[in-house]
Amino acid sequence: MKKLPKEAFIQDQRLIQRTKSFFMDKLSQELSLLEIQAPILTYQGDGVQDDLNGIEKPVAVQSQTLNRSLEIVQSLAKWKRQLLARSDFDIDSGIVTQMRAIRPDEEFLSERHSLYVDQWDWEKVIGTEDRHLDYLKETVEKIYKALLETDQIVAHATLRDTLLPPEITFIHTEELLKRYPELTPKQREHEACKEYGAIFLSGIGGELSDGSIHDGRAPDYDDWSTPTESGCYGLNGDILLWNPALKDAFEISSMGIRVSPEIMQQQLQIRGCEHRLNYLWHQQLMAGHLPQTIGGGIGQSRLLMFMLQKEHIGQVQFSVWPEELEIEVL
Repeated sequence: MKKLPKEAFIQDQRLIQRTKSFFMDKLSQELSLLEIQAPILTYQGDGVQDDLNGIEKPVAVQSQTLNRSLEIVQSLAKWKRQLLARSDFDIDSGIVTQMRAIRPDEEFLSERHSLYVDQWDWEKVIGTEDRHLDYLKETVEKIYKALLETDQIVAHATLRDTLLPPEITFIHTEELLKRYPELTPKQREHEACKEYGAIFLSGIGGELSDGSIHDGRAPDYDDWSTPTESGCYGLNGDILLWNPALKDAFEISSMGIRVSPEIMQQQLQIRGCEHRLNYLWHQQLMAGHLPQTIGGGIGQSRLLMFMLQKEHIGQVQFSVWPEELEIEVL
């Protein structure tokens, strides 16, 4: 690996800290979030662990003190909802954490994929009447406002032009399928982001009209099956930006309105995962002990990589990389 120039390293680290702090403050203000500490471990088999796309295996940890198997968290979607219930948060208030995780099942390490995951994991209590597409869009627009202001701050500090368009465009996965039926899901994302600059791609996880799924989503945290006013399905999605440094679509957030008891049961049946109803967390939701929420994760290193226009995620985070990598990674 190449040696890092001292002055450039110091300048980048200062800008990284400033960017993270600024965005965190703006996100918390826009969504009325309280920053709290994030756990790194969860008990195996209690239902709190997330399986993300459904294929990732968490890192197992053995304790000499506790007579139970532990796992490193992969995200905090279920844990956050449980905490909001335990602390009795009001509607329209929530929490944000700086989550750290290890995901060893990455198929390959690339310029945007690392074994180490750092993200702002946030969750907010909503009313039952807020479980609709307009509320989801309003929340996305608030997050995008924080992104726009962060873009402006970094642009001023680095003497570059701003990268983001003034507004984010909302597109459903079914719409992309009809527009680009001959392309793969990732190729569709590329074309849409190239055209609009910033999109919120909704309906990720549910079956499309051709029988395919745009991308995997676990059946027990995001709602990807509720019919919406637009005639499509799903109250979740990804924030994707056009990245000039990579010349490609760039995902920085996965989020959505969380499952109600009825929707979770329906989605578990679709995925053949009804056995999860025996887990403690799932029983709490089915019994009505967990609030209705909206939440998601925003990649910290992804955001920094985008804002600083770095070509590799290893230029903004400390992780492990193949020895033959020639780029200046940390």
